[in-house]
Amino acid sequence: MKKNLQVALAAASSLAFSLVAAAQAEPASTGPERWQLNMTEGVTETSKLVYDLHMQIFLICCVIGALVFGAMFYAMFKFRKSKGAVAATWSHNTTAEVIWTVVPILILVVMAIPATDVLYKMYDTSKPEMTVEIRGYQWLWEYKYHGQDLKFTSRLKRESDETRRLGSGKDPNAVANYLLDVDRPLVLPADTKIRFVISADDVIHAWWVPVLGWKQDAIPGYVNEAWTKIPGSATKSGGVLYRGQCAELCGKDHGFMPIVVKVVPKAEFAEALAQLKTEINGTNVPAPQLASAVNAPASTVNAQ
Repeated sequence: MKKNLQVALAAASSLAFSLVAAAQAEPASTGPERWQLNMTEGVTETSKLVYDLHMQIFLICCVIGALVFGAMFYAMFKFRKSKGAVAATWSHNTTAEVIWTVVPILILVVMAIPATDVLYKMYDTSKPEMTVEIRGYQWLWEYKYHGQDLKFTSRLKRESDETRRLGSGKDPNAVANYLLDVDRPLVLPADTKIRFVISADDVIHAWWVPVLGWKQDAIPGYVNEAWTKIPGSATKSGGVLYRGQCAELCGKDHGFMPIVVKVVPKAEFAEALAQLKTEINGTNVPAPQLASAVNAPASTVNAQ
């Protein structure tokens, strides 16, 4: 009987480890893909920490599931009524109860240690090189670069907005990045620690770009913080676009509030910001004047 139990548990554990290995062997993606089953690994340090933590906890859950279900199926097969098994008459076993109380507590403690470490790193917004204020509205985003005379709104691109309307007669499949494109993306530099201060004007929103590894609620009258540092290896000359959406049910047009972040090499950021400022303000601003956008003082933002 012991031998059969060992074989069953070994087979279940092997299956669990195979599933984990297969998931880890999947190529890393810079964003969610159609029919994707596992989490997005992302491109930032925090996103990779979250992904690794997820895989560790997933492995523990697989092993626990294999052991529990293996024992259940073995008991149901080995001690079934058709083989003449008779149920025991005892109702309590102090040793068993202590074991199945203490062991789960120890497992939770083991899980909590790396989870706490990851959370601490995710919320460490100290020593940023630049600060961006994000404010949510129904149904668009407003961005403000601290230390710069630059503030603009970003909303669903007109082509997607027109196509989504009832009776438009337009085919959504013919629209590139349908409902995931904006009229003006947020431009950020690579290899720079960027602090975000996030709030909202009307209802609760949530700013979420999956590849950054976190999402943060935007709450009226309250300021949340987050940070990111996108490595230069995740971008290229001219910039790379990363897409996201509002992750809070903020009203009837909740599904039409996308986020697009354009990440450019650090050396190109001043020029890209100058171009954005010219586009918004209609004035020609030399790029060197905007170089202070990086390493600008991280001013304190108070809830209004």
